[in-house]
Amino acid sequence: MAMRNAARHKRMKLNSEINVVPYIDVMLVLLIIFMVTTPMLNANVDVNLPQANAKSLADKKNPVIVSVGADGSLYLTMEGAKKEPVDIETLKAKVGAFVKANPEISVLVAGDRDGTYQGVYQVLADLQLAGVSKVGLMSEPQGAGTGNARK
Repeated sequence: MAMRNAARHKRMKLNSEINVVPYIDVMLVLLIIFMVTTPMLNANVDVNLPQANAKSLADKKNPVIVSVGADGSLYLTMEGAKKEPVDIETLKAKVGAFVKANPEISVLVAGDRDGTYQGVYQVLADLQLAGVSKVGLMSEPQGAGTGNARK
């Protein structure tokens, strides 16, 4: 009779192990769902972005303007003075010295609409070598004239 109770006691013992097989099945199903839907998320979607009438930033001082012509010629306008043609070495020397004297001054690059991107990019790189850390690009609002620089 003692053996019967021992056998019965073994049968009635609680199992405290967690059965993880259903969790693994759910995980694999979710993995397959994510693998199928992820490539669909990268599709291009047309988005109509909001429009705003942004006002231009007000500067306390006249900015230094570097103009790049369609043929790659460079022009410099400093402190509201007349636009003067310059070469790249003169541009780096003048703008670098002016920015060191007035670190708060704005430096803007105006590229001709018919010019190449390479010309504007080269001016940006040369201004960085001259010690100018902040440079802005000028543009013209849509339909605001037919000038060479786009604001």
